[in-house]
Amino acid sequence: MKVAIHHREGSFSNRWITYCQENGIDYIKVNAYDSDIINKVKDCDAFMWHFYHGDYRDMQFAKALLFSLQEKGLKVFPNINTCWHFDNKIYQKYLLEAIEAPLVPSYVFYTKKEAMDWVKSASFPKVFKLKGGAGSVNVKLVKTQEKAIKLINESFSEGFSQYNIHEHYKEALRRYKQGTGTFRELCRPIFYWFKKYPNSFSHYHGREMGYVYFQDYIPNNTFDIRICVVGDKAFGIKRVTRNNDFRASGSGIIEYNKEGIDERCVEIAFTITRKLKMQSVGIDFIFNEDSCPMIVEISYGYSYKAYTKCSGYWTSDLKWHPGTNFDFVGWMVEDVLR
Repeated sequence: MKVAIHHREGSFSNRWITYCQENGIDYIKVNAYDSDIINKVKDCDAFMWHFYHGDYRDMQFAKALLFSLQEKGLKVFPNINTCWHFDNKIYQKYLLEAIEAPLVPSYVFYTKKEAMDWVKSASFPKVFKLKGGAGSVNVKLVKTQEKAIKLINESFSEGFSQYNIHEHYKEALRRYKQGTGTFRELCRPIFYWFKKYPNSFSHYHGREMGYVYFQDYIPNNTFDIRICVVGDKAFGIKRVTRNNDFRASGSGIIEYNKEGIDERCVEIAFTITRKLKMQSVGIDFIFNEDSCPMIVEISYGYSYKAYTKCSGYWTSDLKWHPGTNFDFVGWMVEDVLR
């Protein structure tokens, strides 16, 4: 069996390539951006691409290419069941509601009138989100009806940039002081500020407008739980919120001990993965007033490095397998070889 891999430094593909080399698996590196990519993989049995939400080129066509190759008969990672809802919280809302998953109550409106009618009777605070973005980017706590109305007006007029220079600088500074960010990351938003030039994704993507998306705010969550499932195995981390903030995703404050993870989250993650026939997924959980797990959002892609210190993994029978030397990215290659 021959596997075609699109390589992006820092992505899953680093380990995919190493896994193939270590296990004698026939593979080739390809460039998914090539216009003749379909022809270049014609002799392959599988195609793997860890496409990235922050690259406007990936978000332009990755899902179309993966679907096309899947229809051609190749096994692909991620397949369409796994990735069609990637980096789109609105898609995820409909999908999770359809299977009656325990999603944090979420609301979306496509006209200003509908949004304004809803906000009159809504309770606050609420969480406002743009449909795309990771690491708590484009997420705001809306404490009052007046603030919600301002956001609605903005969405149905000039809209929102996907890249907020001020917010990115604040986050880069926080991570730099915390020791989890680099000086280069700190300088990047300053460069954009002085050049008055948006990053390429924001520039080509255009402004987010014509909809509003809110979720209920569930108080007293000082962390979230991220459970990742690959095939019939799962692993997880506990992410602590930023100081004086409700957001845990992207905080860089991670705990790896198994005791900090509620196994109900693991069970729910396996159930959802089976129902939706996904090859891999990361699911973010917080807890409601009754201490029941609630899903915030899902994503097929996640940072490889953030999980290398996990102290073990669960199999789908919820049996715990201790040890830090498991290769969850290699499991993805095994999946397409089956």
